[in-house]
Amino acid sequence: MAYLISKPSVSPSGRIILPSSKSISNRLLIIDALTGSGGVLNNLAESDDTLLMKRALQTRNMEKNTGPAGTAMRFLTAFYAAGNQEVILTGSERMKKRPIGELVGALVKMGADISYLGEPGFPPLKIRGRTLKGGSLSVDGSISSQFISALLMIAPMIKNGLDLELQGELVSASYIRMTLELMRQWGAEYAWKDNRINIPEGRYQSRSYTVESDWSAASYWYAITALADKASFELPGLFKNSLQGDAVVSELFSKLAVKTEYLQEGVRISRNADGKTPEFIQFDFTLCPDLVQTLVPVLCASGIKFHFTGTRTLLIKETNRIFALQRELKKFGYNLKGGRDGSFLEWSGEVSRKDPDGIVETYHDHRMAMAFAPLCLKFGKIVIKDPEVVTKSYPAYWSELKRAGFGIDEI
Repeated sequence: MAYLISKPSVSPSGRIILPSSKSISNRLLIIDALTGSGGVLNNLAESDDTLLMKRALQTRNMEKNTGPAGTAMRFLTAFYAAGNQEVILTGSERMKKRPIGELVGALVKMGADISYLGEPGFPPLKIRGRTLKGGSLSVDGSISSQFISALLMIAPMIKNGLDLELQGELVSASYIRMTLELMRQWGAEYAWKDNRINIPEGRYQSRSYTVESDWSAASYWYAITALADKASFELPGLFKNSLQGDAVVSELFSKLAVKTEYLQEGVRISRNADGKTPEFIQFDFTLCPDLVQTLVPVLCASGIKFHFTGTRTLLIKETNRIFALQRELKKFGYNLKGGRDGSFLEWSGEVSRKDPDGIVETYHDHRMAMAFAPLCLKFGKIVIKDPEVVTKSYPAYWSELKRAGFGIDEI
């Protein structure tokens, strides 16, 4: 299946209902489960990732399938390792190719009983829960912040707590801060100095919590606003003092003449007709890698050259996102360069002939679909294959686009 996305006939505008933050939701589900599931969690995300996490936690089956949900796979690996159940943790074919050896190795050092059922270093896993012993532990911080968050969340529940040394370049530190702040609000203690995080043995306290809207999802409306001649949207549930690192999207798009007004219940964004845009943008996405896919098509379509770093984790997401961006944008005549090790992604302004049948492949990656849809504002129409992938994080994306005036036709 594919969708033909058409440019609105009038300036796009409206009150947009964003999904709740799946990053916050999935962390809260683990923390709440560690307390005994006594909390009241309001406005949990309805994304596939969160639903898969809830299903895995609630089902009594020995086999837990996380599908393509990376946070569910990583967080549940630590959760069940420190529990009292025997489970088999598996996922989609892509998930079976995403590395988990660094996390498993760290857990085994604490006494976990985990074995690989396929290729060593990758899911599926057989986990026999047992009491873990913490203390001092070193992990590579350059692979995935989800590994670190998984260890941190179980730390108060294991003997001696955890004194974690982060080695190498730390990626996505904003997600680690999110994890620690949620843990603190649920009664855990922590100290983070330089490359060491210390969490004493303790216990969580049940509480109620309302999840804020997702800044990552908001980024696509920023992209639309940047590419439109005129646009205005209200995005409820977003706040300036957010736990989400992707809240930096408002700062990034301010460079592209998008104005953000913070209201009592959310934000209003609009196109600043008098705003000037730069010829070149350089940015380090180490703290917000999920925003790369949003920015890249917008900058190419706007003729703005760029050099992005902090992109290494894009190689091991739902797909190799650097390769996917290069291949799909080439169909529109934009020739990007990227480091084979994921160290950078750039566009020098080099263009080639546009593919007249340029159908966007999504590679089973929700962000590819959502990031490319706004390009219809430049090209009039755009075709996106497998559009249903957006259910991973933003199930209502297409219906919200249609409500904002875009044409959405199944072909």
